[in-house]
Amino acid sequence: MQSTGGIWKSSSLLVAALAAFFAFSAPALADIVVQGATRTDAETIRSYFTGESPAEVEKGLEALRESGRFASVSASRKGGNVIIRVAEGNQINRVVIEGNSKIKSENLQPELRTKARGAFSPQVAEADVARITEIYRRAGRAAAKISYRTVELPNGRIDVVFTVVEGDKTGVKEIRFVGNNVYSTRRLVGLMETTEMNFLSFIKTSDVYDPDRIAADLELVRRFYLKNGYADFRVVSSDAQYDPAQAGYIITIVVEEGPQYRVSSVGVESHLPDVDGAALNDVLRIAPGDVYNGDAVEKTVEALTREIARKGYAFTQARPRGERDPASQTVAIRFVLDEGPRVYIERINIRGNTRTRDYVIRREFDIGEGDAYNRVLIERAERRLNGLGYFKKVKITNEPGSSPDRVVLNVDVEDQPTGNFGVSGGYSTNQGFIAEVSVSESNFMGRGQAVRLSVQAGQIARGVTFSFTEPYFLDQRISAGFDVFARRQDAYHYSIYSSTSVGGTVRFGVPVSDELSFSPRYSVYQTTISIPNTISKPYNDCTNPLAVTPGSPLVGPPSLFFNCQTNGEASLAIKQSQGTILTSMIGYSLNYNTIDDFRNPHNGWLATLSQDAAGLGGTSRYLRTTGDVRYFHEVPYLDDVVGIARVQGGHLLPFGGYTPRIQDNFNLGPSLVRGFSPGGIGPRDSNLFTTYNARYGNSLGGTDYVGGSLEVQFPLWGLPKDLGLRGALFADAGSLWNFQGRTNFSNNLPTIPGVTCLAAYTAAAGFGQGTCVVPASNEFRIRSSVGASVLWNSPMGPIRFDYAVVTSKAREDITQNFRFSGGTNF
Repeated sequence: MQSTGGIWKSSSLLVAALAAFFAFSAPALADIVVQGATRTDAETIRSYFTGESPAEVEKGLEALRESGRFASVSASRKGGNVIIRVAEGNQINRVVIEGNSKIKSENLQPELRTKARGAFSPQVAEADVARITEIYRRAGRAAAKISYRTVELPNGRIDVVFTVVEGDKTGVKEIRFVGNNVYSTRRLVGLMETTEMNFLSFIKTSDVYDPDRIAADLELVRRFYLKNGYADFRVVSSDAQYDPAQAGYIITIVVEEGPQYRVSSVGVESHLPDVDGAALNDVLRIAPGDVYNGDAVEKTVEALTREIARKGYAFTQARPRGERDPASQTVAIRFVLDEGPRVYIERINIRGNTRTRDYVIRREFDIGEGDAYNRVLIERAERRLNGLGYFKKVKITNEPGSSPDRVVLNVDVEDQPTGNFGVSGGYSTNQGFIAEVSVSESNFMGRGQAVRLSVQAGQIARGVTFSFTEPYFLDQRISAGFDVFARRQDAYHYSIYSSTSVGGTVRFGVPVSDELSFSPRYSVYQTTISIPNTISKPYNDCTNPLAVTPGSPLVGPPSLFFNCQTNGEASLAIKQSQGTILTSMIGYSLNYNTIDDFRNPHNGWLATLSQDAAGLGGTSRYLRTTGDVRYFHEVPYLDDVVGIARVQGGHLLPFGGYTPRIQDNFNLGPSLVRGFSPGGIGPRDSNLFTTYNARYGNSLGGTDYVGGSLEVQFPLWGLPKDLGLRGALFADAGSLWNFQGRTNFSNNLPTIPGVTCLAAYTAAAGFGQGTCVVPASNEFRIRSSVGASVLWNSPMGPIRFDYAVVTSKAREDITQNFRFSGGTNF
């Protein structure tokens, strides 16, 4: 039996052996010793280090520097310990930015890492200087000088002051293209959002050098060339150099155009069972003989993808293949249909939308969670989201899902303001001076709905309108909305009556294809026609004499040249239309649109066919049909010159024994043929020929019209593109005819044997108005004009000046050579 001392000795040896074993089994972790910290807990500093290896120590030091809490940090080794030495910066009392006026301090402060109540770090302050410099560079002030200084305060505190010397604006002085032979530099620069500096630089920001915007501009140029047949086009290089002598950037873009290709053949090659490629030829948006068009190829890919998906091939991918023949400058296009990988969308994450609701974003996708992944449809959704105008930027990325056949879509967006308060004013020869105050919101409460309220006041017209539009009615790609309005027009210079309309419209929009849409509607409104009869406007004193009417005791007896019409009188046809009528109509419009740029079209068609049937209750009974077709085509070999051809027409067909009234007819002027006044074309009451003003204001209108126009728009060479000035030459022709209103009002008189119509200006009629309307110019007769225009897309809004010379007219027509219209938002 062992003694107690022996047992204790054996136990000690065992413990020592175990300690030695574990010491050799696991590496020793050196202690991390913190020195120099007075305000920061040592354990907080140690948490930045995950180990004692040189790489881990360096990583921890870098993290400490990035934290911005220390003026300096360093590390050394002593024995088995790692010594971390820190020098805590002075505590910051406040951060001040001085010398800045172009960019406000409240916009700069959030970008700084130097913060009040934090520890001062020279490295962080230098990084903030670089950050402010970059902000100024992107704002077009690359010459801005930024520095900082510290101001010592008691108790170890400091103020940090960033001093800004903004300097002059340093925008883009010149954009040069090298290697372009087909399109001029002016034409290519005109495609870009970036502009050159000129005398308008004080009110624009598009001349600020921004690398991101330049990259987007180069993509616009590339797509322009591809759209016009240059399939080999590429941007060789893009270089921006700051020129101190010119105090601006010189952008040099080197391009390689290559030849223009035409399509020699086009077809669909299907590798899918039970799908005949030839049967899909109707879906193609490009045909043999066409100039190669990159946009048409993209649209064909989308159309094929949708069509095949309808046939049950959700994973199919349509890929264009082009075989170029440089010798003949043709390209054979094949759209190859292959079964793609069977990958499903596991989840769609919407991120960054602080205002817009998730479902507004999700509904722009033609696919959803659980559906087959299709790259073409996802790219289409991204274009749609960018086109909404709700977001500053939209980016869709993928990441692997929970299994190899699953993918997660991340949709990153950044909301932007979509509300607008506008005060607009303008002048036109038709409407006089006019002002409008409007409040609109295109993303109402983040639901994607559009709301607008406007109040209009002017010399001639005034009114109020409220509109609401839901772009996805019943969760379908169908828009629905309504308009409510009240308007009054006192255009006594062009019509001897005033009109008031109150009503509303319910409307829908149904997309048939990318180019064609169908828009049904229902409208109901009440129109009141009134004829003023005052001393200043005695337009009804033949019927209701005034004290100043010839024939009254105070004035004297009437005569041929001094009667109730010589001071101006409304036609009997207008008097018949006095009072209030209710119009209830249902209608639709078919809209076809292929133009390339709605703001500045160069190529494409824009056509509208509309029909409205009045008679669903109310007073009016007629079918009104109108059509308007415009064709835009860039003139070959002439830089930025656009030809425009337009044809328009209309027909009013009364039914049910209804006689059209003045307000039902077409009353046209410069909108049909420039050079004529509003209501200056077509049937007029020829009884009223004694005074100019009476004849001027008694347009009767017609039930048929047709017109055509040819116009060429061109840049005003020698002027900066962004000045917004263009010139135009035009030729118009058209006719308005076929007044079908009542012409004989003799039954309003006591019976006079043998008399069916009393002629105006005769003793029998008391030298008055008579009892009959004799429409002049009631037959089809061409009116025409030629002229020139100046179009100004000014900072105040679009303004147009037209000067027309009438080349053919009827005797009764009223001409107006000069026409001006324009407006502004301010």
